[in-house]
Amino acid sequence: MSSEPALQQVADGVWAYVQPDGGWMINNMGLIAGADGATTVDVTSTKQRTVDYLRAVASVTDGPPRRIVLTHSHPDHCNGASLLPGAEIIAHRTVADDLRALHPLAPHIFEPFEQGDVQPRMPTIVFDDALTITAGGRRVEVRHPGVPAHTQGDSYVWLPEERVLFTGDLVFSGGTPFALSGSPAGWLTALDQMAQLEPAVVVPGHGPIGGVELLEPVADYLRFLIGAARDAHGRGLTPLRAARALDLGRFAGLLEPERIAGNLRRALAELDGVEPDFAAAWQDMYEYHDSRPLEVHA
Repeated sequence: MSSEPALQQVADGVWAYVQPDGGWMINNMGLIAGADGATTVDVTSTKQRTVDYLRAVASVTDGPPRRIVLTHSHPDHCNGASLLPGAEIIAHRTVADDLRALHPLAPHIFEPFEQGDVQPRMPTIVFDDALTITAGGRRVEVRHPGVPAHTQGDSYVWLPEERVLFTGDLVFSGGTPFALSGSPAGWLTALDQMAQLEPAVVVPGHGPIGGVELLEPVADYLRFLIGAARDAHGRGLTPLRAARALDLGRFAGLLEPERIAGNLRRALAELDGVEPDFAAAWQDMYEYHDSRPLEVHA
């Protein structure tokens, strides 16, 4: 696979824009062409990456996307929206709530990177359960799983005729799933829903594209996480102590293994019926990473 971002055609008039290596702030997008203008599933994290994406879009469509579907509120999937000021933006209702809230991180958590002059835009169309778009005669279904999963407001985008599924960060391919903003248990429900669609092509939020086989490794990790949290809860361990004591085994080779510390903070909080301390969770990940900033190659 190329080490450079590139469009990969997955159906007639449908592409995935895959950005290696899929690490922190390096996400994938989808592009759906239509006579009434193109639809993009997400944008990306920095000005340069968004400019590069829009240049690739222009190579296969007649104009810039007129519609953005945001799969969730995280900045790597939203920041570039300001470079498409005329596009309508579709998202679950809670994405708008999340984008209004400030979630500052201590500056030591991540390696510095050049974001440039980009920022998210607020959704112009919100929905609660599902929304169907007709894009150039093509049926495009945008669905919320009905439960918190990767975040509170995830959407997956399903093209039933082409059997192409854009999952957003409900699927990480080769990377560690990240549940701090959502619910490990709910995420398993979302994966079951998507598996029942029997997609031919799965475009994950991060990492290489594939088929329905990409879903089970995510579910496997989440079951591992839930079991580890139950064990740590019974032993009275803090999330960081539990993470450091845990043998990641078959998951050790995934990108961003430090996410286990943040994931455990969410899973332990869920067992107690409370919200996690987000600032403490990011600090846990930093300390798990040998008190070094988390690597960002954006």
